[in-house]
Amino acid sequence: MAVQGGDGQRKEEEQEEKGRRPGPHPLLCGWRRDGRKYTHGLHPTQMDALRAMCGAFIPSLPAEEAAGAGGRADPPGSKDLERFYLASAADAAIPDEVAELMVTRCIREAVLLGWVVLWMLGTRVGTLLLCGGLSLSGAAGELPTVRRFADMPLERREAALQRWNRTRWFFPLRIVFALVKILSHYVFYAMVNEKSKNPHWNAIGYRVEEWREEPAEPVAPAPARSRPLDNGVVETRALNDTTLLSSLADKGLAAKPGSSDAHHTVQCDVVIVGSGCGGGVAAAMLASAGYKVVVVEKGDYYTADDYSSIEGPSMERLFENGGIFCTSNVTTMLFTGTTIGGGSAVNWSASIRTPGEVLQEWSREHGLPLFASPGYQQAMDAVCARLGVTDGCLEEGFQNKVVRRGCEALGLHVDAVPRNSSKGHYCGSCNFGCPTGDKRGTDTTWLVDAVKHGAVVLTGCKADRFILERTNGKNGRSKKCAGLMATCLSNGITKKLRIEAKVSISACGALMTPPLLHRSGLKNRHIGQNLHLHPVSMAWGYFPEKKQGAPITGKSYEGGIITSMHRVTERTIIETPALSPGGFAAMVPWESGRDMKERMRRFARTAHAFALVRDRGAGTVDCEGRLRFTPSREDTRELRNGLRRVLRILVAAGAAEVGTHRSDGLRLRCKGVRDEDLEAFLDEVSIEKGPMHSTTDKWGVFSSAHQMGSCRMGSNCKDSAVDGRGESWEAEGLYVCDGSLLPTAVGVNPMITIQSLAYCLSKEIAQSLPHAKKH
Repeated sequence: MAVQGGDGQRKEEEQEEKGRRPGPHPLLCGWRRDGRKYTHGLHPTQMDALRAMCGAFIPSLPAEEAAGAGGRADPPGSKDLERFYLASAADAAIPDEVAELMVTRCIREAVLLGWVVLWMLGTRVGTLLLCGGLSLSGAAGELPTVRRFADMPLERREAALQRWNRTRWFFPLRIVFALVKILSHYVFYAMVNEKSKNPHWNAIGYRVEEWREEPAEPVAPAPARSRPLDNGVVETRALNDTTLLSSLADKGLAAKPGSSDAHHTVQCDVVIVGSGCGGGVAAAMLASAGYKVVVVEKGDYYTADDYSSIEGPSMERLFENGGIFCTSNVTTMLFTGTTIGGGSAVNWSASIRTPGEVLQEWSREHGLPLFASPGYQQAMDAVCARLGVTDGCLEEGFQNKVVRRGCEALGLHVDAVPRNSSKGHYCGSCNFGCPTGDKRGTDTTWLVDAVKHGAVVLTGCKADRFILERTNGKNGRSKKCAGLMATCLSNGITKKLRIEAKVSISACGALMTPPLLHRSGLKNRHIGQNLHLHPVSMAWGYFPEKKQGAPITGKSYEGGIITSMHRVTERTIIETPALSPGGFAAMVPWESGRDMKERMRRFARTAHAFALVRDRGAGTVDCEGRLRFTPSREDTRELRNGLRRVLRILVAAGAAEVGTHRSDGLRLRCKGVRDEDLEAFLDEVSIEKGPMHSTTDKWGVFSSAHQMGSCRMGSNCKDSAVDGRGESWEAEGLYVCDGSLLPTAVGVNPMITIQSLAYCLSKEIAQSLPHAKKH
């Protein structure tokens, strides 16, 4: 199927190409090390301890468990189920993969903590200190001996993990428990072999949708098809210094090679860092106004033809830090795109306009009249038109059917969620890039427009800092921005790029813009402050296929990701997530190895829904890859009420069992449940702090796919990082154009808000450069 939508290609053309597409991109297909050695550096005794931990989290269980466990309708003795129950996370390369992720993706404090705990577990004394009497062995009447963790029986290792999960005051053990639990389950269920398969998917009822049809008869290979951005994209990872300069010249850029130790110099009118919701729109608006635009993107360029929908490699290549990204105070897991199109390439299609009450608040309380202007409304109209936003859908997926049925049973209102796709779009893997091309991100809309007007997009290129020069300036600004210094991530390119521009725009998102501005020398105290995350708390409901009555058809991973929404209060909404096996297993509570395998056996028929709050508690971006966030007490109350509403909806929809993601595995069996039983259960629901903070025996971790506010705009430099036009208070010609501008959390999926704001600001930037030489 060809890319549909913004580039103007029609559905009929997609059908003509069906069956002739090349396979997905190799980097999105396999979890391959390609002969590379592990670099985690753990000692063999530490690896013994880690392997024993992984084996206790996901143990090998007797094959007869496959016949005795409830969940799916597989016949007793099913070979897939037998292999699944016999498999262990201590097998093969899984512990090494867990160690590699821990060392390369986690914050340094967590790595050090894991290193120390594993070192202690590799010794008898350390195991005695951390496991107590569970490490002792010996017959009655004999002097007990102490065993290392790796030498303890499985049931004792499991008991130790359960104890660490519940410990109140010794939080380092609880953090290591959470770390290894999350990583071991993610690797076990997301890692694929050379055939892009995971050996456990059949047993849990999961399959990757095959959007490409094999031809009935062999056909001659089709000629390579051009991609929407080919006329403007320069993929630096495959280049060296010489080919880079020639490629830039071919795209119409003035490029000068550097001397022996100098940088290469590129000249343009506008340089934009980031290609997502803000950067993509800004590039289109400024290029169409006649200016030579260069977009710098550290991620790579993939199209619908390339997307595989395979969780492990897709997370690795399309998300910041490979999707293993957590706040430094261990409260929230973060998901943010790092590819051409940014978050718009991997988001869940929800295209909700900025609520009117939020616009009034921003205009009135933050001194930003733009948000109450007709121009902003016109911008939202233009954005929705360019994205081809549609209302409603022809068929909902399993999870959204559950939410709709539960709401209707309770007499609650449920809204259809607009999407940047056709009404018939039924793809459940758009979070890994839409393989049908139906979802319209900036990579298939605004960036296509930009390239048509001469913009150049550099991939595999990381911004280092903006070039600031001292000047008398205007409007009190003491600096002027002259462009950007950037590093190409190719081993063949030895020199940095100096991109000289009249206007420079940071559009790399609320997590990456503040560190870039700080590295550039800006000092405004609001840069990196006021971070909002739309924290999410999830609940689940299990719906057996053989349940009596009118069953809800489908599987949890099928269909549009968000098509229904219920509003609980003006600050809290309920939606459904995209959870593939690795993410599902990483997030749901672990009570025992057997319980977890039974949970996973029910994966395909377990619906999740979440409560999302418009948070008022603000976090901080300290530097690249390090941020802190704690929701306020008011946010926590809103989340608790929202989570209770989610559980009511799941029960009303007909779930056989419901539960939360709290560490103790709080759940309720629904068969024959009385109203008073349900109310007693809901009274137990709580929103707990992360494993580092909780002083109870329970903890939890939030999730966030929306990051906003860390360089908020405002009417004066005392209250904001940039002015109402997005320009830095300190540097003339330096703008911010992404979600970090938002004065507060918006309370709904922010794509339309960010693109509409970028539309307004870039339009004004273009008008402020009337005397610039156009290309």
